[in-house]
Amino acid sequence: MPKASLISVVEDDRFFRESMRRLMKSLGYSVETFSSAADFLASPRFTETACLITDVHMPAMTGVELYRQLVDRGHAIPTILVTAYPDEDIQTRALKEGVLCYLRKPVDEELLKRCLGAALRS
Repeated sequence: MPKASLISVVEDDRFFRESMRRLMKSLGYSVETFSSAADFLASPRFTETACLITDVHMPAMTGVELYRQLVDRGHAIPTILVTAYPDEDIQTRALKEGVLCYLRKPVDEELLKRCLGAALRS
């Protein structure tokens, strides 16, 4: 897929959300950022999203719950979960359910690039 593919970032932490936006732009991707899962789901851009990067732990709806809701709606977007608080059980379940990558913050840029490549090829 071309680098113009839309990457959506859902992250409640403003600093991390903005740093991911800058990184995606620097890698040549089109990017939209959202401070909550609800904002992302309400956006008309969600159907254009080629890859979703979302925090695991957010108020109201977690990244895993967001992924499940997308699957339930018939719109399973290739998803990369990121977290500052890794949990092996959550990671195992999420990957079994179809999430592509589960990354620890601070995110390793090379690993993220590999995950993006896999997401955009799927």
